[in-house]
Amino acid sequence: MLTFTIRRLVLSVPTLLFIALVIFLLLQLAPGDPMAEVPLTVPPEVKQKMREALGLGQPIHVQFWKWMVQIFWVEPQVLIDYLTNRSALFGWLPDTNFYVPCGSDPQGACDLRVISWQTRSPVMDIVIQRLPQTLWVVGMAYVVGILIAIPIGIYSAYRQYSVFDQAGTFITMIGFSIPPFFTGPLLIVIFSVQLGWLPFIYDTSHRVEDWDSFVFQLRQMLMPVMVLALQTTAQISRFMRAAMLDNLNQDYVRTARAKGLSEAIVVMIHVLRNSMIPVVTVIALGLPAIFGGAIITEVVFSVNGIGQLLITALFANDLPMVQTLTFMFAVLIVLFNLIADILYGLLDPRIRYD
Repeated sequence: MLTFTIRRLVLSVPTLLFIALVIFLLLQLAPGDPMAEVPLTVPPEVKQKMREALGLGQPIHVQFWKWMVQIFWVEPQVLIDYLTNRSALFGWLPDTNFYVPCGSDPQGACDLRVISWQTRSPVMDIVIQRLPQTLWVVGMAYVVGILIAIPIGIYSAYRQYSVFDQAGTFITMIGFSIPPFFTGPLLIVIFSVQLGWLPFIYDTSHRVEDWDSFVFQLRQMLMPVMVLALQTTAQISRFMRAAMLDNLNQDYVRTARAKGLSEAIVVMIHVLRNSMIPVVTVIALGLPAIFGGAIITEVVFSVNGIGQLLITALFANDLPMVQTLTFMFAVLIVLFNLIADILYGLLDPRIRYD
């Protein structure tokens, strides 16, 4: 398993490089100009200097190489500096921490980092500021969705064609078919406008300090979590049901029952463990996908996370921000593919990666 993990990590490097190249070239072909927002009264020579300051005057291969060095070398060292409270990369700068002051660095430290065209700040600093809000909403939604989906899938398969199974199938198909940009406004109209129970704008500046503030945090998280958890529950529960039905009719289940094992042990240990093997793929690969769903949900509920950051960067034609966030999603997909393969070996002893 260790050899397989190391081999997959090594192979993921050229995969990520190819993905980065595709992302970079596609965004280079995208229409728009960062100088479009500059007033018409600015002279052309000043616009040209501004363009060169943003790195737009360099050849494409030079821009790509600089971005790769920043992503794979500079930013990881900055993160290490932040986590270890040391200064390995920017040790020659006085009083430099994770947030390098880009507006006043006479020695050009921020030229080494990926800089947002819109804010003139390091992209990763902005991402780190926005990431906790997204993790709160997305992480909670995914955990809630899995905790609801797995029991529903197990019971629906065990009681096939029962009223519970048919009702669960109907509800999950509706939840899987309705997109978040429809579910979100619908919940806002029902629970915020009509009933007035929940706030429809997510207050990212809210801090939990006592019980009342904790209750308010739960209330404002409820609708975004419900929207994201609905699709997660629908997808995983259907896969869980199908996998359980496939294993319930296997010979080893009849053998276990013939040996006198209780029905709970047969279903919850033998059948469930084998049924989780295909479901692990859905759970592992669904986490990057739910970040994509969070983009729409964050815009609908005004959650100040990385999803809303990506939409803002797209409208502002902030290519460094869009490139970095898109590449982060690609890294998540490659990483969770590896995690799914490793979990296969843990769940099924017959799988070997020798």
